[in-house]
Amino acid sequence: MTNATAKETAVKETTTILDLKKLALGDRSYLSFPKTTYPELEPFEHKDVGHRADPTKASLYKNAEKIFDVTPNIGTEIHGLQLSKLTNQQKDDLALLIAERGVVFFRNQDINYQQGKELGKHYGPLHIHLTEGHVPNEPEVFPIFYDKSVEAQKRSELFRDASAGWHSDVSYELQPPGFTFLKIDTLPAVGGDTYWSSNYAAYDKLSPALQKFLEGLEVVHSGKEQGLNAKARGYTQRRQDIEHTHPLIRTHPVTGWKGLFVQPVFARRIVGLSKRESDTILNLLYSHIYGGHDFQVRFKWTEDTIAVWDNRVTAHCAVFDYINIDRRHGWRITTQAERPYFDPKSKSRSEELSKKQTANK
Repeated sequence: MTNATAKETAVKETTTILDLKKLALGDRSYLSFPKTTYPELEPFEHKDVGHRADPTKASLYKNAEKIFDVTPNIGTEIHGLQLSKLTNQQKDDLALLIAERGVVFFRNQDINYQQGKELGKHYGPLHIHLTEGHVPNEPEVFPIFYDKSVEAQKRSELFRDASAGWHSDVSYELQPPGFTFLKIDTLPAVGGDTYWSSNYAAYDKLSPALQKFLEGLEVVHSGKEQGLNAKARGYTQRRQDIEHTHPLIRTHPVTGWKGLFVQPVFARRIVGLSKRESDTILNLLYSHIYGGHDFQVRFKWTEDTIAVWDNRVTAHCAVFDYINIDRRHGWRITTQAERPYFDPKSKSRSEELSKKQTANK
């Protein structure tokens, strides 16, 4: 297939919007695994719309029924707004809120996946996953679908150790995702929660000496294992350029805050260190994330809830406690952002919040 044909396939849209929830309740999976391959992702200049936001985020706070923080360090929930009906100012203000709080939750949402694609395009180019199935003719729409089938069992086996599932979406890309929009519309009777952790607070909780040591180090992120697992299941790896090096401590372009940018699913080694040194430090940081209950949020879903998170400043982990019992389904839209960078002049979140509290006093 030529690059032109692949691009045409990538942007093709179905004329009828499928009822994915209904399809998910059927006896057979609706996911499409075409053998389509794509050209490598091309670098682009990312202009984060959070720079256009009103610092007070008034368009959200004055129109929502209720907005509250779920935990002190991460997670905010908004009631009374539909993502399908946001104004451009609200979309920009939401970008700033997500950048500050890591993940924002919206319950009882009516948005469908076509509207989700349009919303996602406001924040950046839509990402097509390297290997996973998608909605037929909609490669940008990535279903999250696990049930009691043999296929789902095999996929969940990759995360037999639940803590090994912590990740930031496809961090192996040259320009990894900014925002992910995930709508869950079908839930097991019990279970199926998701954790998020704050990369800002994870950095803040490290000792100053370790912070200084880590700043400037780089980590290799790889999707090679993901590609090999797909091939073993008989599916296509859609692109080949799936390993890149990113800073271990990352600066967010809108907040200017430092965050720990590493997680076990895609991080492989620290550049310039021996294997023993790299493994020791990475395992220390992974344990730091696993045990960071004071900078995590565990979210209990309700049907038709959407979580929107910033992959640049969070990691997340789905809890597969419902496998062998029930099914869970939703769909995801992911947007690309800038190439990760570290600015030595950037500040930590705790430093900035402390300054604001002092100024307010």
